Amino acid sequence: MTVLVCRPALRPSAAATYDLVARAIQYLQDHAWRQPSLGDLAQALSTSESTLQRAFSAFAGVSPKRFLQYQTKEHARALLLDSADVLTTALATGLSGPGRLHELMVTTEAMTPGEVGRAGGGVELHYGYAETSLGRVLAARTARGLAFLGFVDDSDAAALDDLRSRWPAATLASEARMQAWLDAALAGWRTDRPLHLLLAGTNFQLKVWEALLAIPEGRLASYTQLARAVGRPNAVRAVASAVGRNPLSVLIPCHRVIRESGALGGYHWGLPRKGALIALESAQSARTGSARRQPAFRTTARA
Repeated sequence: MTVLVCRPALRPSAAATYDLVARAIQYLQDHAWRQPSLGDLAQALSTSESTLQRAFSAFAGVSPKRFLQYQTKEHARALLLDSADVLTTALATGLSGPGRLHELMVTTEAMTPGEVGRAGGGVELHYGYAETSLGRVLAARTARGLAFLGFVDDSDAAALDDLRSRWPAATLASEARMQAWLDAALAGWRTDRPLHLLLAGTNFQLKVWEALLAIPEGRLASYTQLARAVGRPNAVRAVASAVGRNPLSVLIPCHRVIRESGALGGYHWGLPRKGALIALESAQSARTGSARRQPAFRTTARA
């Protein structure tokens, strides 16, 4: 699955490279209908074609033009059709159980129904912010594991309100060194040290989130396929709602679920980011096949 990777503190030049690529991805998404050339993109970003090509290829593994192809509805539709039986097979072979899931050691622990009913009462959540290659995130943890990971788009306050809405009765404690903690915690996949996730949801939501963990990187599933996989073929809307309540962006890959038409559907953290994640994973899968590869999404501690 896609994971966030611990990285050393970036030099200013490296941070600038990430900023350039992020702006390039946003421009490609906003102007996809024009099919902008490398020259168009470089001019819009006030940089040279060679600098942009080098930075983008280092980040995504492909050229901006190829990346744009991975962002089209036609590509998503083809990938969805090609992945039709992947989810069923993955669930049948136990890929969604505790242990190694694709390239990440994940151990999930669910809150008990009583704990969920108390809406986090008695739980102390340590929260803080960190930089990643696709934007700033708000993370929250307890002694039992990482409980929330969400992108910060509008403001810190809006992201914090999102966290509070999921844990309304929990005690929140600010943690200034969340970047360092998150970098260290997410490095565990390299050393076989499990990443512990603490999930608070209904039994149905937990089942849907477990199924999401079974969708391999570079593959997609439809909402209908996901509903069938959890044994609720007539509950597509309920499944979509559970997908939308995923508390751990990227780590539980809800971005890999799209509509049968190839349209992206919804995404709690913004459709542009969902499209970018799908394109990044497609690019890496096409470039390296089934070989172990660097994950598409990275934590980036800025200097």
